[in-house]
Amino acid sequence: MSLPGNTALLTGGMLAALLVLALLSAGIGAYHIPFGDVLASVQARLGLGGTPLDRVGESVLWNVRLPRVVLALLVGSSLGCAGALMQGVFGNPLAEPGVIGISSGAAVGAVASIALGLTFFGNWTVTVCAFVAGLVTVLLVYALSRSGGRTEVVTLILTGIAVNAFAGALIGLFIFFADSAQISQITFWQLGSLAQATWPKVLAVLPCALAGLAVAPFSAGKLDLLALGERPARHLGVDVERLRVVLVLVVALLTAAAVAVAGIITFVGLLVPHLLRMAHGPGHRFLVPGSALGGALVLVAGDLAARTVAAPAELPLGVLTALFGSPFFFWLLRRTRRGQGGWA
Repeated sequence: MSLPGNTALLTGGMLAALLVLALLSAGIGAYHIPFGDVLASVQARLGLGGTPLDRVGESVLWNVRLPRVVLALLVGSSLGCAGALMQGVFGNPLAEPGVIGISSGAAVGAVASIALGLTFFGNWTVTVCAFVAGLVTVLLVYALSRSGGRTEVVTLILTGIAVNAFAGALIGLFIFFADSAQISQITFWQLGSLAQATWPKVLAVLPCALAGLAVAPFSAGKLDLLALGERPARHLGVDVERLRVVLVLVVALLTAAAVAVAGIITFVGLLVPHLLRMAHGPGHRFLVPGSALGGALVLVAGDLAARTVAAPAELPLGVLTALFGSPFFFWLLRRTRRGQGGWA
């Protein structure tokens, strides 16, 4: 069990690192803005003193850099929190929205709305389609991976493989019938990127992300009881099936919001909860909000790396997270297999 001091130290460390990385990310780029000037401009906008930048600097900072930083915070926190919830709901350390196909399913909804030219909800059409497709996918995965009242790990992963393959085929089909402009938009979803971040996109994802992040911590105590097993949790007063349905909806909301604006970004929801579990312990009262904070930290750092490692070119963020997340997933599979003495 972790000590309160460790919780405060870890939370404070992540908050400080996130603040520094966010300010660095706002200043670093083709148009360099010194760290102090970023702070001065933010202070000036907040009416706390400071000095505004020149016209070009203000435009770059407030119309290009900061929307991207805020979007990285929202998408990262959504994916990190969704991963922690999903692992708690399934009682499985390998569950993650991307690994079991929810991100791909949500991307199919987003891609379909682009390829078919759907506009029935205006600017919200892509988000709504991604949410509906993500919800259908998570319910399908949940139903197929349950057997005898428990979730089987191998069935869960194999179902995810099948769902990812089917989603890839559907996306390929939409690309086949799409025109050139639609293909460029669809490519955005497949690679995962924050390059097209704008304030309207931030506002589009903000309600879904805030709603999901606000609801998630209230389930932490019940997830701790569920970790004891379904039967003990029921005896302790937890309505297990109701808890699962509510949290599955929250996961779909968080994942769909992230995918709708950033495309497919995998492994954040797998990697962050595990690192925090190793550093702090399995308690969900810290793990759920901590994973949201850690996810934001990882994605801000990842986006900064994607913009600067191969400058002036930009690496796709989804490719970068998969590049580092895949070896971690492989290590996790091996570790879990050794712990269980094999899958069979």
